[in-house]
Amino acid sequence: MWRRLRTSPTVRTVLGRGMASYLRLVWRTQRVVMEPANLYELADAQLPMILTFWHGQHFLTPFLVRPYHRAKVMISRSADADVNAIAAEALGIGAVRGSGAQGRDFRTKGGFNATLEMIRHLGEGTNVAMTADVPKISRIAGLGVVTIAKHSGRPIYPVAIATSRRIIARSWDKSAIHLPFGRAAVVAGDGVRVAADAGPEELEAARREVQRQLEVATARAEELVGRPEEARALARKGAVEAPATAARTGDTAPAPSRNG
Repeated sequence: MWRRLRTSPTVRTVLGRGMASYLRLVWRTQRVVMEPANLYELADAQLPMILTFWHGQHFLTPFLVRPYHRAKVMISRSADADVNAIAAEALGIGAVRGSGAQGRDFRTKGGFNATLEMIRHLGEGTNVAMTADVPKISRIAGLGVVTIAKHSGRPIYPVAIATSRRIIARSWDKSAIHLPFGRAAVVAGDGVRVAADAGPEELEAARREVQRQLEVATARAEELVGRPEEARALARKGAVEAPATAARTGDTAPAPSRNG
């Protein structure tokens, strides 16, 4: 029965708007801290930019967008992702449908066209957001985001968001289901730029730097919301796995808050 219901446009619209309403409640009831404290001052001097984050940490990112920011987010073409797209649009973020993938799936999943569209939006002054990791390969940055940076000339800013009250879903990306009335931490990396003439080695170096900054930001966000042991585990994991990440990438592409 659920299979029939989830294909219904009406059901997906209700679920998407319901998700948006719930996320508004979650965000409005958080005590938010940001690092660096002058995050918006630094960011606004470099717009438009590419915001990137780990899959499963993305649900609260629409609240980083200020009213004067124009923004688009890349969301998969899958039927299940329709709910996410409807929620994003209800929160004022336009959706670009497509996703990174491995091998030939890159084009069939709309990754190529979505990449071109993201580059076009950046050229028109719109910020874009996307997950760094390739679908089904959690917490390993792919080449998609650095490829967009190369062809757009715009900087990448890795961001992590953590909340003190959450449930971790039993999904491939271990999505964080945030709960209201807690603390939230938003931590941004130093940023990554990719030269227009970057070759494979330079792209790989940039991908590794995106990976590193996301790992550091995630560990710091966990620490800020009161999970120091998890922060230390993430830091150790990053130190061990960082040299081995290159072989696992399959992506071959072509906002203070109300509280802050």
